[in-house]
Amino acid sequence: MIRPTLAATSAALALLLSACSGNSSAPGSGTKTFNAEDTQTFAGIGPDEVVHFTGTEPFWSGQAAGGSLAYATPDDQKGATIAVSRFAGRNGLSFSGDFGGMPFVLAVTPGKCSDGMSDRSYPYAVTLQVKGEQREGCAWTDKQPFTAEQHP
Repeated sequence: MIRPTLAATSAALALLLSACSGNSSAPGSGTKTFNAEDTQTFAGIGPDEVVHFTGTEPFWSGQAAGGSLAYATPDDQKGATIAVSRFAGRNGLSFSGDFGGMPFVLAVTPGKCSDGMSDRSYPYAVTLQVKGEQREGCAWTDKQPFTAEQHP
């Protein structure tokens, strides 16, 4: 299995957060292009909001608030508290710190997300880099909660 280096992974996450916004290349096209003069950062989640997140395969969860992040797994249900830095890019947030001597990076981007295990719809998707692995999941805040999907 090919695994990207930490530098490549961090650069990819930073690029994802910074390059996903810009001006449309043509009206109504929906295609975004990079605009070097666009310096507006993501404001969809306020600095005072708690970001809750969850993922499956393997299961993991936690929340980020202020300068700390709680992270738990079934193997470590008590979890760990990690000191993190919050970064607002153009199309989302990232929280980065050190976990067990290795980089921990959680990228949060807007978009409907399903955990595949429940009937919940989440307002944010997350990508987690932890212990050299990449994981996918969903996120919500108290101001922007998940919703139950309605079935016909």
